Amino acid sequence: MKRSWKAALLASAAVGALVLGGCGSDQGTSGDKPQVGVAIYKFDDTFMSGVRAEIDKAAKDKAKVDIVDSQNSQPTQNEKIDLFINKKYKAIGVNVVDRTAAGVIIDKAKAANIPLVFLNREPLKEDMAKWDKVYYVGAKAEQSGEMQGKILADYFKKHPEAYHSNDGVIHYVMITGEPGHQDAVLRTEHSVKALKAEGMKVEELASDTGMWDRVKGQEKMAAFLTNGKYIPVVGVDATTPAVQALKDGTLLGTVLNNAKKQGQAVFNLSYVLAKGETPNKDNTGFDIVDGKYIWVPYEIVTKENADKILGDK
Repeated sequence: MKRSWKAALLASAAVGALVLGGCGSDQGTSGDKPQVGVAIYKFDDTFMSGVRAEIDKAAKDKAKVDIVDSQNSQPTQNEKIDLFINKKYKAIGVNVVDRTAAGVIIDKAKAANIPLVFLNREPLKEDMAKWDKVYYVGAKAEQSGEMQGKILADYFKKHPEAYHSNDGVIHYVMITGEPGHQDAVLRTEHSVKALKAEGMKVEELASDTGMWDRVKGQEKMAAFLTNGKYIPVVGVDATTPAVQALKDGTLLGTVLNNAKKQGQAVFNLSYVLAKGETPNKDNTGFDIVDGKYIWVPYEIVTKENADKILGDK
């Protein structure tokens, strides 16, 4: 008997808007303002657009920020970072294209004694341990997966009629952001684990990837949402299009990956480092875990709490 789709778990957000970054100069300082370089893996990513907009906003009247587009190319990003180093910027932020390339970037920055702040894509632990002036700002992907699983588990507990096959099993489709990407892998794993921990029986019927691309993600979803029945969908990042989908009823829930707080943390940390100070909670506004990490927690967002959560973010 043909089985109907029951739940589609989106392990990543789509991408979209473009926001302009700050402009730079050829010196490590501009007047009394330190110069900070930030290399984003690609500009046409909805979440990272939000992060860099916040970095630019936080830098106003404090520092000059040079935010550049790596165009999803590690060689291009390496060239951008080499330029930051040659210009003797006081701190560098890196949303690395390939996390395995972080070690080489750290070696170069260490040789030039320029502190590094990685963001959103966590380098390997052995690379983070290479130097005491390397930091990371991000969120724990496993937490977002656990929250996605809880959203679905709560839904099926309240709506037993959603088991259309009458077998008590959640048959799901998994759409991930990028094969092998650390966050996508952890989010996928922990969303399913969370469902099982809530006593749910699950079976994966299909999986695919949207490659962090909004159009591709929409095309993949459209291929699965064809039988005319309501299918609960959960996502991550709580971007503007996702919130609209919540209000329209086409998205059951999402998990806020707080671009505003991550952008603020990246700038505050970079600014303190650029001034030659030692980062702590007092001068960055964020707890620094193990002397290197700032973790910004996720939050569950549904139609019921979207306005409150997003109004406070």
